[in-house]
Amino acid sequence: MNGFSAVKKIEFEPVLVHEWLRRSAMRFPDKNALICNHQRWTYKALDKHTDYLAGFLRDMQIHRHDKVVIFLENSSETVISMYGILKAGAIFIILAGSLKEMKLKYILQNSEACALITHTSKAEIVSKALDNLRRDIKIIWVGKNDQIPEKLKQCSFYWENIFEDFSYEMTDIKSNNSLPQCIDVDLAALIYTSGFTGEPKGVMSTHHNMISSARSIIQYIENFEEDVILNVLPLSFDYGLYQVIMAFMFGGTVILEKSFMYLHDFLNLIAKEKVTGFPIVPTIVAMLLKMNDLKNYDLSTIRYITNTGAALPVEHIRKLQSIMPHVRFFSMFGLTECKRVCFLPPEELNVRPSSVGKAMPNCEVLVVDENGNEVPAGQTGEMIIRGSNVMQGYWKDHDLTLKTFRNGDYPANIKLHSGDYFRKDDSGFLYFVGRKDDMIKSKGERISPREVENILCAYDGVAEAAVIGVPDEILGNAVKAYIIALPSCKLVKKELIRYCKANMETYMVPKYIEFIDKFPMTANGKVDKKKLQYMEAAFV
Repeated sequence: MNGFSAVKKIEFEPVLVHEWLRRSAMRFPDKNALICNHQRWTYKALDKHTDYLAGFLRDMQIHRHDKVVIFLENSSETVISMYGILKAGAIFIILAGSLKEMKLKYILQNSEACALITHTSKAEIVSKALDNLRRDIKIIWVGKNDQIPEKLKQCSFYWENIFEDFSYEMTDIKSNNSLPQCIDVDLAALIYTSGFTGEPKGVMSTHHNMISSARSIIQYIENFEEDVILNVLPLSFDYGLYQVIMAFMFGGTVILEKSFMYLHDFLNLIAKEKVTGFPIVPTIVAMLLKMNDLKNYDLSTIRYITNTGAALPVEHIRKLQSIMPHVRFFSMFGLTECKRVCFLPPEELNVRPSSVGKAMPNCEVLVVDENGNEVPAGQTGEMIIRGSNVMQGYWKDHDLTLKTFRNGDYPANIKLHSGDYFRKDDSGFLYFVGRKDDMIKSKGERISPREVENILCAYDGVAEAAVIGVPDEILGNAVKAYIIALPSCKLVKKELIRYCKANMETYMVPKYIEFIDKFPMTANGKVDKKKLQYMEAAFV
């Protein structure tokens, strides 16, 4: 020993998103990491397949910092593509499988992508998107049919050449030694999000941003390796994407479903797979509460439910609590530009059910006026966010980045101006008032659509409500409410207006109420109020 005692090797935490997959594969090689379409992927299998794909991408001349678009539905191929791209040192862009050719074309051009991973069933859309595209795109196809147009075959590669079968016993794994060494300030993803107007914006996320955000969420939800998460949200939506990233960090299991439209199927999965975590959006809750037999399903294994993206009506929270009193509910708020901002501890839910809580760990939140000064408790202002969860800005949009992501007195001191109105109570708990774009200005008053929707949803027989402002010669804007009634309930407008007058300030009472069978929805499960506005304009 030459006089020296043995020194214990220090184990460092991974700093790159894909390194967490490798770490979990070393800790839990034979544990199910991903369950999707009746396939069960162990951590060892995923790690080896993503190694192989990374090597394949490098052989295709995909280099560090290149962008690769993933245009697939929720699937194991999507997850493998994402981690294979990261291991190759490249940047992934996951798009909704329902995307149309014009938006696909724009994102391929705007992102400067050099490769596309997609399914043969999307060949027609891809072919149209590539027409007159001002750059060359290499394509990796998933699927085994003959739908590939001849003009695309020259730039095509086939998934079957990469994964001839879906077992991890593969003899030709590419060497990990040839893969590039990245650092945590490298971009990991571009997450495209649509604003109220204009083209999609690519939010730039580094490895450090994504790991910091995921670590904070894991901390307050108290995730551990035995957690099984049922994810019915699209991976193109950051809320759905992070379910995978987080689970692979703490060594849990993700059950990935293509859609939340098949309620009975995924409710049966909860008992079968002993699901402990269930991320939701308000649309899922509204669908569940319409079910007459929800209490007949075994939901006893669920430990927690989270909600973000859009606020849950208070009445829906109470109904869920009555059905699942053993479950911890986390009301949260976040933006694609910083992933997550705040959460309400479950023990506070009965005390302040309309609050979205306080800033999550390692994140600072302020509510400020137009001059950037913090407003007193009870007053409304814009939320600004500071922390390592704040992303780097918008891809190729310098002006919007400077407007939204404002630096402080040193480069890393970035403050994200959210464009969301909030207020704090005397205890520092946050309450979402509304988007700047969504706020209704009527008769000199500023009206929060969410506040009106909350009151409407408390009325017996109302399943869902969506409120917008419509042009009005006298008021400037009038409040209009779209209502979906519970099955077998017949609502009367006059009675609903009478209820509103008794429970709202006069200027908030809807001038118009329209009953509707279903709302137009975004791919992320939110009510598409932009389309409601278009419907209103077309009607007028």
